[in-house]
Amino acid sequence: MHIDKEVKELELAIDQIWDIATNKFGLDPFPVNFEIVPSSVMYEVGSYALPGRYSHWIFGKAYHRMKMMYDFGLSKIYEVVINSNPSYGFLLETNSPIQNKLVIAHVLGHVDFFKNNAYFSRTNRRMVDEAALHSRRMSEYEFTYGRKVVEEFLDAVLSIEEHVDPNFFIKRQELEKSKKPGENRRSKGRYDDLFSQDELGFIDADSRPDNEERRKKGQQVPEKDLVFFLMKNSTILEDWQRDVMSMLHQEMEYFIPQMQTKIMNEGWASIWHSRIMREMDLPTNDHLEFAELHASVVSPHKGQLNPYYLGYKIFEDIERRWDNPSSEDAEKFGRLGGEGREKMFEVRELDNDISFLRNYLTEQLCEELDLFVYELLDDEEWTVTEKKWERVRNQVVANMTNFGFPYIEVADGDYDDNRELYLKHKHEGVDLDVKYARKTVEYVHKLWGRQVHLETVLDGEPIVMHYDGKEHTED
Repeated sequence: MHIDKEVKELELAIDQIWDIATNKFGLDPFPVNFEIVPSSVMYEVGSYALPGRYSHWIFGKAYHRMKMMYDFGLSKIYEVVINSNPSYGFLLETNSPIQNKLVIAHVLGHVDFFKNNAYFSRTNRRMVDEAALHSRRMSEYEFTYGRKVVEEFLDAVLSIEEHVDPNFFIKRQELEKSKKPGENRRSKGRYDDLFSQDELGFIDADSRPDNEERRKKGQQVPEKDLVFFLMKNSTILEDWQRDVMSMLHQEMEYFIPQMQTKIMNEGWASIWHSRIMREMDLPTNDHLEFAELHASVVSPHKGQLNPYYLGYKIFEDIERRWDNPSSEDAEKFGRLGGEGREKMFEVRELDNDISFLRNYLTEQLCEELDLFVYELLDDEEWTVTEKKWERVRNQVVANMTNFGFPYIEVADGDYDDNRELYLKHKHEGVDLDVKYARKTVEYVHKLWGRQVHLETVLDGEPIVMHYDGKEHTED
């Protein structure tokens, strides 16, 4: 009886929150299906990032870490939201009613962002269904070739999964234009009839480098998308391995917009959950609980940036500056005042985190948020090394470039006329972790089948790392 009463209360709250979000504040989310789940399900969905995804030990590792932190009371996931149409919001059953109401409002902010931000415009909104099909195909490969074989291959591909092109849709369009009528895009799969032509993989069976002319013609370098390049040009991969790489590439394309807009997305959801909840007629005790929870979400974190807090403060500042422009802004930019809400929605539609921070993280905000750069000097003491706001802003932006991963590109797929792979690290002031780099190069060798070279800079000196399948060398 008690549970039924809480569920009915949440159903009424969803209708009320939806009405406030859409009619009063002008949000425009996809329809959302909410489900109340136990912590085990919540952390399973959180660790896999998509329900029904293929199995791999890295997801189990993430699950056990999250669950352990929850069991010991060190952290808690209040909600998980899936970017799809309709969207899915998962609510933790141990949340109090007011916590779940805040989470519902927060989810609607996320879903409005998913639907309207330009960087999500090419997102596959049926990715939940497609991930389930990927999982089924992966299970068939495990049955056919052995679970250990498939898992070891996944280890290699996942080691470079972040090295894809965020603008791959442009390359996809170019590939489509270059294809002849009736040309197959990849070897036929068992579930091809379930996909549109647009959603099928992007491997052209006739483009595999099985002779010298095709190999030379097919390798377009430099190429940032390492996963795509290896999948398309490696001479040692079997059809099922190319299909696995295609599936992982498609899933990574789905996650890229979320990686590009983490601060904006969380800030947007936070600012609207706070305003929606304030419009609800909450009893005093509930309002106090909401205020305490909201404060914990958008409070600064010691030693690191809290994306909820940073995004929330920047959106608030944008609204204030466009609602009440200074005389200088009014004269210089022609701001009329009262345009804060309109400007917020414009930024939500057009920007990603890098442009958001570069354009709207101001000197005043840097001072208010007490942002600074600190470094470990002489391996002894952490020291504040920069307080000038432009340099602090630029450092924050630099840390987000390429999602914080090293920028690696394929420079040559036929190095030394011996089908060796030559990679270049676009060094931007941060050295590679040598131990990590060597292990990754080993995985790349496993996918390429020939010697791999990686050009980088260590301690200010250019070096080239080599791996021939047996030992590492440098020069």
